[in-house]
Amino acid sequence: MTLASASKIYCPSLTEYKRRLSREVKIGDLPMGGLNPIRVQSMTTVDTMDTLGSVEQTLRMVEAGCEYVRITAPSVKEAQNLLEIKKELRKRGCSVPLIADIHFTPNAAELAARIVEKVRVNPGNYADKKKFDVIDYTDASYAAEVDRIRERFRPLVQICKQYGTAMRIGTNHGSLSDRILSRYGDTPLGMVESALEFLRLCEEENYYDVVLSMKASNTQVMVQAYRLLVQKLDEEGLQPYPLHLGVTEAGEAEDGRIKSAVGIGTLLEDGLGDTVRVSLTEAPEAEAPVAKALIDRYTNRAAEAKPIAPVTEVPIDPFQYHRRITREVLNLGGQNVPRVLVDVSRLAAVEYADLRAVGHLYSAFLDKFQMNDLGADYIYSGQRPVPFMLPNGLKEVVDYSAWLDAGARADHFPVLTQAEYAVAAARHPELNFVFHNLESLTSAALDQLRQDATAVVILYTDNAHAMPEIRRAFFELMNNGITNPVIINRQYPALTPEQTQLYAATDVGGLLLDGLGDGVVLSTELLPERPKGEWLTTLDQLNQLSFGILQAARTRMSKTEYISCPSCGRTLFDLQETTAMIRKRTDHLKGVKIGIMGCIVNGPGEMADADYGYVGVGKGKIALYRGQEVIKKSVPEEQAVDQLIELMREDGRWVEKEMLEEPVGM
Repeated sequence: MTLASASKIYCPSLTEYKRRLSREVKIGDLPMGGLNPIRVQSMTTVDTMDTLGSVEQTLRMVEAGCEYVRITAPSVKEAQNLLEIKKELRKRGCSVPLIADIHFTPNAAELAARIVEKVRVNPGNYADKKKFDVIDYTDASYAAEVDRIRERFRPLVQICKQYGTAMRIGTNHGSLSDRILSRYGDTPLGMVESALEFLRLCEEENYYDVVLSMKASNTQVMVQAYRLLVQKLDEEGLQPYPLHLGVTEAGEAEDGRIKSAVGIGTLLEDGLGDTVRVSLTEAPEAEAPVAKALIDRYTNRAAEAKPIAPVTEVPIDPFQYHRRITREVLNLGGQNVPRVLVDVSRLAAVEYADLRAVGHLYSAFLDKFQMNDLGADYIYSGQRPVPFMLPNGLKEVVDYSAWLDAGARADHFPVLTQAEYAVAAARHPELNFVFHNLESLTSAALDQLRQDATAVVILYTDNAHAMPEIRRAFFELMNNGITNPVIINRQYPALTPEQTQLYAATDVGGLLLDGLGDGVVLSTELLPERPKGEWLTTLDQLNQLSFGILQAARTRMSKTEYISCPSCGRTLFDLQETTAMIRKRTDHLKGVKIGIMGCIVNGPGEMADADYGYVGVGKGKIALYRGQEVIKKSVPEEQAVDQLIELMREDGRWVEKEMLEEPVGM
């Protein structure tokens, strides 16, 4: 793939921060796209028939920074009540544009389009169906189905055009129709084609107030689908419609924020996106500040960034995940999962108990270590090697000079600067780390790496446009046939933990989604001296963040993953409380994915790749799923978690917590 085609296809530039110039769409008095700022939005969770409750929550959301507010309208009665909500908001002086969220019910959409400023339709279930049937279509029968759906959709387009109402055509990975799945499979291409079928009709009707989205809970699929959408719009000569960015069912707390930043941040880095909704299993007013923090990072990006050497050849496929091919060096690269390295060099003296911060727990009574699922693979101790034997599963990296001074020990692995590496007479026989940035990857440096089967690169940058510069360095390695593993090093001086979380998830996650990176090391070493306890807290946060990013990018599964929806007016149980309860009982199940969906609209489709599902199907009633198959249809809510665990036990996926607490030797 050449630079010209890659730049044209999915982003304005791979090396210079430029926002994609989209068509401006008017949504009430607040336009989106074009030269307008990236907008923030969220969705209410109160029952839409509760007028005052919806109004009060909307006001809190606007106060938190929401510029658009979406409200579910699952039937005609809720669509009609949008008028009462809107009247009360306007009476209170709130002019925020309202968006009606529609699933399954064209009649509700057609009514809502006469009331609110924008309607959102899901092409997967708007006059289409999902029963998980595989249908063998002929070209003629497929075309007939498309025509049927287009005619059912046409009245909504005409109403929106008449009333000046905008529309979001929002594809969800988990709710692709049986028709699309039968023709295109469960793929980003299927997601894109699902939206384009509706979009082509909009353009035939000369209706252009359209926003597009390609949401998924799988960040790899989500990013690939948005990129492919931009390509297809260009290929077909369609308008450059604004993009609504979001990761569906991201979850709660740190995991939800990390997952959102991996998906949304990756696209923002490439200049894509005109509005952002962060979906958290929390109150909707908690979502807007996270979205704003992601967006605000790009306010001055173009001015702050240093120029990056242009790309002449793009060696990755931006529309399909392929991990960069590398040679195996010890347990790095090759087929190994990406590794986590934690920088403990700021600690004056590392003690046994300090390793708890990197996931290795020491028992003085047993004189043994226990490693949890978030146990770091390497620690960097700099000039002060750890004065005791490390537990199995943890290796130590030291500065080159310290390695030499200690007698070039076999159980220490040296890290060298570029200058040291160029002249080093002694090296470790198995593994040597060497610092590099884009500028240092000269022809001579590349030749050294090519000839050294023990070298692992630690790749860093101080450019504000960090992810694209590191990506550009990866391109340099790949285009020169360099297969040494690479550890991604990002430093975040003087940032809050919340900023570090979002920025690191964006920078590192964006590279991992493109198949780049064999490990990660995050650091805040430029902060002033602090008490040891504060440093240990920071190290614990960075270690957990590293594992969280790897999991969110689907490159290393180290803990239970919860695919939980953000709740809305359709939710049939207390989603936050239930998610917390399920997490408490199951968070020790490494690599198991559990979908927790508030209603049948969001499940089972939205939890498409979950191993198990917990879905509200009625007041106090839960359906339990194995994959996408309903196993139990109407379980009383008070019994549902126990029966979910029993289902896992039947499948051999259940492990008691106490079985995981065996200590490991040093």
